[in-house]
Amino acid sequence: MKRLRILLLPFALLYGLVVAIRNILYNKGFLSSYIIPKKSIVVGNLSAGGTGKTPLVDYILNHFKELNISTSALSRGYGRSTIGVLIGNSESTSEQIGDEPLLYQNHHGDQVNVVVAEKRQAGVERILKNFPENKLIVLDDAFQHRAVRAGLSILVTQFNDLYCDDFMLPAGNLREFKSGAKRAGILVISKSPLNLDNEARKVIIERINFPGKHVFFSSIAYGDLVPFNSTVIAKAKRILLVTGIGNPKPLFDQLSRFSQVEHLAFKDHHNFTASDIELIHDKFGKFAGDEKIIVTTEKDFMRLKKFNEVFEASHAWFYQPIKIEIDQQKIFNNLLEEYVGKI
Repeated sequence: MKRLRILLLPFALLYGLVVAIRNILYNKGFLSSYIIPKKSIVVGNLSAGGTGKTPLVDYILNHFKELNISTSALSRGYGRSTIGVLIGNSESTSEQIGDEPLLYQNHHGDQVNVVVAEKRQAGVERILKNFPENKLIVLDDAFQHRAVRAGLSILVTQFNDLYCDDFMLPAGNLREFKSGAKRAGILVISKSPLNLDNEARKVIIERINFPGKHVFFSSIAYGDLVPFNSTVIAKAKRILLVTGIGNPKPLFDQLSRFSQVEHLAFKDHHNFTASDIELIHDKFGKFAGDEKIIVTTEKDFMRLKKFNEVFEASHAWFYQPIKIEIDQQKIFNNLLEEYVGKI
């Protein structure tokens, strides 16, 4: 597969050239950016999908919620069936606002305003109109959305798939050339091993050569499995892992430490259908023994919970909640608070 993608390098260079010209036009002011008038943080990446933006956005939302700073989350709402600007509420579904915004809505309720909009400027203007007390807007996956300009940009890259080792699409996964990293003020290296020593950190930092001065390492922290049906207890010699996310390997590796795992992988943001559920349950039914469960991600749960069948105890569905742990967390938090505090 890698060899095949190398053959696509001429197309990657052409694509990269188009993106580079677009960025130059924005940098030189030939294309204008809407400057967000409130404090604003963009969380994004240079690579397509699966870098770990969602838990970082959730971390930031939770941090400022605990500080009682009125915050909004603004997302495109990828995978939703609606268009335009929508404001999330307790009745929202993934079809209406997308799986990631629904996750933020479920985690934070009315303590964070969740807004989706294809055109981020329209989303910002709705936030300003509907929530005049709002102090901070956190934009999910808008690093390449140059039509709006946030006050602080945070770039995310995976420890085992650093952007410095990648190529432009379609030969690789980069959305733009590596030089785009200079627009970010903070770099977070996600999905890093726990207890990474200082020498290993130094090597990574030198390799990546981030033009900004603030580099942090984050790791995934796995919580207890949560049952779809509260009467079900997790007994898991065998697990059927069902995912529709960009990079399910860390979760597969985590579950494989304790159980025999078989994986059904769907594409990122997959819109599950009734036939998918039938396929999953049929496969699960063929597992021998009683100590078996189905596990999915919390983000996938947002798209699965519309099916009544997944809540039946006989199917033993669970989702895996995750959080992130940030090395030098106090320094990271202080950087965020220093920026937001200048209101």
